[in-house]
Amino acid sequence: MQEFVVSTARTVLSKYLLLLLALLLVVTFSVLVPDTFPTVTTARSILDAMVIVTILAIAEMLIIIIGEYDLSIGFVVGLLHILMIGLIVKQNIPWPLAIVLVLSIGTVIGLINGILVYYFRINSFIATLGTGTIAYGLSNWYTNGQQLFGSLPKGFTNIYSAKLFGLPVAAVYVIVITSLAWFVLEYTKTGRQLYALGANRRAAELTGISSRKIVLGTYVFGGLIVAIAAIILASRLRTGSVSTGPDYLLPIFVGAILGSTTINPGRPNPWGTVIAVMLLGIGISGLQQLGAQFFVVPLFNGVTLILGVGLATYSSGRGGNR
Repeated sequence: MQEFVVSTARTVLSKYLLLLLALLLVVTFSVLVPDTFPTVTTARSILDAMVIVTILAIAEMLIIIIGEYDLSIGFVVGLLHILMIGLIVKQNIPWPLAIVLVLSIGTVIGLINGILVYYFRINSFIATLGTGTIAYGLSNWYTNGQQLFGSLPKGFTNIYSAKLFGLPVAAVYVIVITSLAWFVLEYTKTGRQLYALGANRRAAELTGISSRKIVLGTYVFGGLIVAIAAIILASRLRTGSVSTGPDYLLPIFVGAILGSTTINPGRPNPWGTVIAVMLLGIGISGLQQLGAQFFVVPLFNGVTLILGVGLATYSSGRGGNR
């Protein structure tokens, strides 16, 4: 009986440790700053901060599953949100058509990353860092180092500010994208192939899995998700700024890697990614309300990333024994 209890406790902790830590942080900050933290305003602020990070972390998670990385995501979302604003206010393109163009550009960038990684055999760190740097340069060229702003149609700004079924529509985006990713990964042949390729590419290829289709398809789909996030980000900020995108890079990695330590320990998974990003949002919001200096946020993200990599490595090792 005692062994059963201990085994059950270990399983619960292994699967839900991050969620428990998130709840512990909520309780802790609610006690330390009772007048401001346990409020609807704080909850909305955390949700507002985590929407874009979560969507981008899902894109990064998919790439990590196949054993690759994408360092271009932060720079690309920066470029695409600038283009979204610019196409409307500078080129006077109708916003629905601008959305189609941005989605197309995002998928093309994803395809370029996939081609560099698969066909040219360039290490994914190097390849995507290169495309990301190019995207950053293009952002500076397009804006001339200035912020882009102007009159935006209400239909476009409603992409972020509207409500659906009483919920902020931004939350609905996260739920839909995460649910779709979860369904594909857990209940389709494609999802099983992604995990198989990431676990052992050579063995997966010997079973008939096309690494070309999986690698290219994952990068393309990741690029599409990044473009969706860029459109939402542009609707939220209503301005285009070169400095916006790169700030997302570290939280994206923290969310994607730390998420592999919960719900399905040892494997990157969508709901674990959401919980990891939520943990980041709660921690940063609480520290800010405690009066932490501006440099605490990158410190917190950096420490969490290191811990996340360590925990992910440990979980992966244990996962291999299951």
